[in-house]
Amino acid sequence: MRDVMEALRKREAEEKVPAIRLEIDYYLMTLYDAMQEDDENAVKLTKEKLQVLSEQLNGFES
Repeated sequence: MRDVMEALRKREAEEKVPAIRLEIDYYLMTLYDAMQEDDENAVKLTKEKLQVLSEQLNGFES
């Protein structure tokens, strides 16, 4: 049973990691744009979203 659960977790990670990476790329571009426009609110919100995505990615890769 443990092997089945581990296989399911690995498959889930294989499917979600690329999507999370794409989302991180998108928010990095958004952060760059917000910084260029000196939009402090957008910078703050984008950094918060990037933190959440980073934690998700680290959870799947560990």
